Amino acid sequence: MRVKPDSGAALEQHEQDDSATKEARLAAWLVERRRVAIGYSGGVDSAYLAAVALDSLGHDNVLAIIGVSASYPESQWSAARHVARTIGLTVLEVATDELNDPRYTANPTNRCYFCKTELWSRLVPIARERGIGVVVDGSNADDRQDYRPGAQAARELGVLSPLAMFGLTKAEIRQRSQARGLSTWRQPSSPCLSSRIPYGTPVTVARLARVERAEAALRALGIGGDLRVRHHGELARVELSPTELARWSTADNRRTLDAAVRSAGYERVQVDPRGFRSGSLNEGLQIASGARAALSGD
Repeated sequence: MRVKPDSGAALEQHEQDDSATKEARLAAWLVERRRVAIGYSGGVDSAYLAAVALDSLGHDNVLAIIGVSASYPESQWSAARHVARTIGLTVLEVATDELNDPRYTANPTNRCYFCKTELWSRLVPIARERGIGVVVDGSNADDRQDYRPGAQAARELGVLSPLAMFGLTKAEIRQRSQARGLSTWRQPSSPCLSSRIPYGTPVTVARLARVERAEAALRALGIGGDLRVRHHGELARVELSPTELARWSTADNRRTLDAAVRSAGYERVQVDPRGFRSGSLNEGLQIASGARAALSGD
């Protein structure tokens, strides 16, 4: 089922609305669809979308589907299950197999396209088998400004992005999530582990596991906020939020941090003085503005 995209004027209006009005428009849109399946990760965006859908449609008309693979840390799946139980969301877990796709493991700049193609090609038929004609994801309005090749795969398989359609930004989603009492409102973003590996470096289970161990070791130290361990062979480049960057820059704390990362299997550790930057591995890409807009859905 494909839905004609909003016109430019309608999208502009959505972006000008306040967050409560946008949420009301989102809820009304969901009611019109009657039943939805959500590609669910338990992150800020998909948890918020699920909560609004449950309020709008009721428990029996909302199905959340998780695609489980080595590309995502187990801690994220545990958190996703916990959030689902908290809000009364029915969750179906489905194994995905992108790591057996050589196009994905080669780690090209459009790696996410192959991952999302694998994900949605499994999730959409499952929804259809259950009589659910509308499949949605948690992409938000901010995602339109970044390089998102996975968005193309979603469009090709008829997956809709209502948060983006109604102009809800990440900040607004956090605001509305807090108003709803969702624990995810302050949760750091956590894209797949493959996003920590530079383009062109093959994605392997061993590399993903090393990144996961390193990030888990840093979380065990009490490091909060946004965190990434970027994999550069035997070097781990650590990105921290500004507050944590200042905290862990003292000599004693830095030695503790280095030891934690080395315990995961890295030989050298570099703390990036620029701090956390979402999608920092995209910084070296030269993407024409027209191609970026096409990939983001604008």
